[in-house]
Amino acid sequence: MLSGVRSAARRKLFRADPADLLGVANWPEAGVAGHHQQQHWWAALEHNFVLESTDDEYGGVVVDADRLPADKAAFARSLAASLSYWKSVGKKGVWLKLPVDRAEFVPLAVKEGFKYHHAEESYLMMTYWIPDEPNMLPANASHQVGVGGFVINDQMEVLVVQEKYCGSSLDGVWKLPTGFILASEEIYTGASREVKEETGVDTEFVDVVAFRHAHNVAFQKSDLFFICMLRPVSSEIKIDETEIQAAKWMPLEEFVKQPFIQEDHMFQKIMDICIQCLRKCYCGLTPHHVVSRFDDRTSTLYYNVAEPEDVNCSAT
Repeated sequence: MLSGVRSAARRKLFRADPADLLGVANWPEAGVAGHHQQQHWWAALEHNFVLESTDDEYGGVVVDADRLPADKAAFARSLAASLSYWKSVGKKGVWLKLPVDRAEFVPLAVKEGFKYHHAEESYLMMTYWIPDEPNMLPANASHQVGVGGFVINDQMEVLVVQEKYCGSSLDGVWKLPTGFILASEEIYTGASREVKEETGVDTEFVDVVAFRHAHNVAFQKSDLFFICMLRPVSSEIKIDETEIQAAKWMPLEEFVKQPFIQEDHMFQKIMDICIQCLRKCYCGLTPHHVVSRFDDRTSTLYYNVAEPEDVNCSAT
C-alpha cells in the first residue's frame, strides 16, 4: 500500500512543470547546456540529491553538516547537482562544513572547485563562490588575541614568572604572566584567568592600559596583545608546573631594571605607562556592556571614563 502511494506521488511530481517544482523563473532554453542543466535538476528531484542547507543573509547557502550523505559516491552526486541548482536560482556563496568523520569528502569538494576557509579540531570549512564576479565571502579570521597581566600589590611588588618553555631571548627573564584569550572569552576575564592558571593568584580587573598590534606573528596571522592592570586579592603563589618554571613577587624597581625591559623599547614603554597609571597620571580603558540595535546582543565596549579624583599627576 505504502509503495503504491509513493509511486503515485512520484508520477504526480514528474508530471508537474520543472520550473514550478524548483522555484526557477526561467527554465533553460533548449540546447546542449540547457539539456545538461535540466538533467542535473531532474536528478536532484528524483533522488533527493540537493544537499540540505539554509539560506544566509547575503544570498548564499550554508550546508547542513549533520545531514550529509553517508558515502563518497552519494556526496559527489549531491554536490554536483546542488551546485547546478544553486546557480540556477541565483545563489552566491556556499559554506560547506565537513566534520572530521567526513574527511574523505574533502578531495571531492576540491575537485568541484571548493576552497579551504578555516579548520578547527572537529571540522574543515570550505567555500565556493558561484557568480562570475568578485568573491565577496569574508576571509578567515586574521588575528589571535593575547593578554598580559600587570599585577602589583600594596608593597609595590609585581607578580612575575619565568616560563619553562621559551626562546633563548627570554631565558632566565622575569616577565608578566601572559596567554591567549579563549573563544567567546572577555579580555578582562582572560587576563585574570591566565594569571590564576600560571601563578595561583586571584585578581580583580582594573583596566586595559595599552595594547600592541603586530603582524606575521604566527602562521602569517596578526596579533593583538592587551596589557591589563589587575589588583591582587590573594598573595600565595602556586605555579602551573606544566608551563611555568618559577613565579614570585618582585619589587617594581628591580623588575623594570632588567636588561630585558631596558633594552626593549616596547616593553619599556609599557612599563612607563603602567607606572603612570600607578601615579594617577594616566587612565586606562574599562569595560562597559552595551547593546547594539544591529544584532540585539550585549557587547563589551572599552573606553575611558576619568573622574577628577582618578587623575592627579602631582601624586608620587
